[in-house]
Amino acid sequence: MKYLNTQSVDFKEQLKQLLAFETAQDPKVDQAVASICADVQQRGDEAVVSYTNQFDGTNAQDMTDLTLHQDDLEAAFFRLPEQVQNALKTAAKRVEQYHQKQKLTSWQYTDDDGTLLGQQITALDRVGIYVPGGKAAYPSSVIMNAMPAHVAGVGEIIMVVPTPKGERNDIVLAAAFVAGVTKVFTIGGAQAVAALAYGTETIPQVDKITGPGNAYVAAAKRRVFGVVGIDMVAGPSEILVIADGSTPADWVAMDLFSQAEHDEIAQAILISTSQDYLDAVKESMNKLIETMPRREIIEASLSNRGIMILAKDLDEACEIANDIAPEHLELSLENAQNWATKIRHAGAIFMGRYTSESLGDYCAGPNHVLPTSRTARFSSPLGTYDFQKRSSLIQVSEDGAQKLGKIASTLAHGERLTAHARAAELRLKD
Repeated sequence: MKYLNTQSVDFKEQLKQLLAFETAQDPKVDQAVASICADVQQRGDEAVVSYTNQFDGTNAQDMTDLTLHQDDLEAAFFRLPEQVQNALKTAAKRVEQYHQKQKLTSWQYTDDDGTLLGQQITALDRVGIYVPGGKAAYPSSVIMNAMPAHVAGVGEIIMVVPTPKGERNDIVLAAAFVAGVTKVFTIGGAQAVAALAYGTETIPQVDKITGPGNAYVAAAKRRVFGVVGIDMVAGPSEILVIADGSTPADWVAMDLFSQAEHDEIAQAILISTSQDYLDAVKESMNKLIETMPRREIIEASLSNRGIMILAKDLDEACEIANDIAPEHLELSLENAQNWATKIRHAGAIFMGRYTSESLGDYCAGPNHVLPTSRTARFSSPLGTYDFQKRSSLIQVSEDGAQKLGKIASTLAHGERLTAHARAAELRLKD
């Protein structure tokens, strides 16, 4: 990991360079995705089946071979060991309880002149969730994307998940069962995103698409945004730990590993006010790396983008965290809640030495779909509110039209929009 000291003259420039991540779209990927999306939009099911057979090595004859229903998901759930069933149900329940607290509510009030104003909350009709497939299994992604949609009251939750060589993962399908997914299509890639966005003979068009994927999935989500809503285009995984030395070094070392093991471009950062503690964590990492099955990925991640920072005090550490605006922020500190009040920008804040980031990934309750690449400065975790929308309510009374009409008329004439002005004026008594 790179070592930085906040007292160095060029600290800010060094940090900026290490945080930099190229988010520009690969032209070749973008071109391929544009072609796939256009083909799916034109040929529908035929194109989806063709690309799925080509990219996933399947032999589907039509969409019937790529469609799973509720009974298929239920069967997958009951094929799992009881311990896994219980873990899925408990995680889903905790995520459901947390997201129930986020539900937006309708409200209205009446002015003195009798004009009614307010907002009406409604759920999206249909959403699509993308879940990565292949060798990796991400039941947590299913729960985190589907459960807030379910809580919001979305009518249909359509899941797409690639199944290379036709291999279906029971734990992923079981997670769909416990999270309230309506139907599953075993497709992936840009063709799955396009099918959800435009609709095909078999796959219904959705209102919003959420969930992580590879570069082709991200490019497709960018392309279809506007036709449908999307959650975000996520960058590499990130963790920042601020530690005061009260947490065992092995714990913090493993927390850093937990994000570094995602891929070679993930970023793990440790800030401490103690040089001795930074050294202790480094020693722990050197020891624990020997036990990691994904050692090569972790080492590449830490070598490429890992950072250790020596800060003069915790106030400075918090300001650095606000500048970085990390996806995951661990405050491994005494009185962590007090220090959390100083944090303005972070996807999720994990407080105290017992709160490992991995608990948030699976079962704590809050969503693990979080803003990355400093976008926590202006965006928020995925939540129930992402699957609800607000409609303004306006019912102007006769008395209200007399007052508001004159104001609207004046402003409309100022904008030279005569029809706007006349529409208000026609309702005036004089």
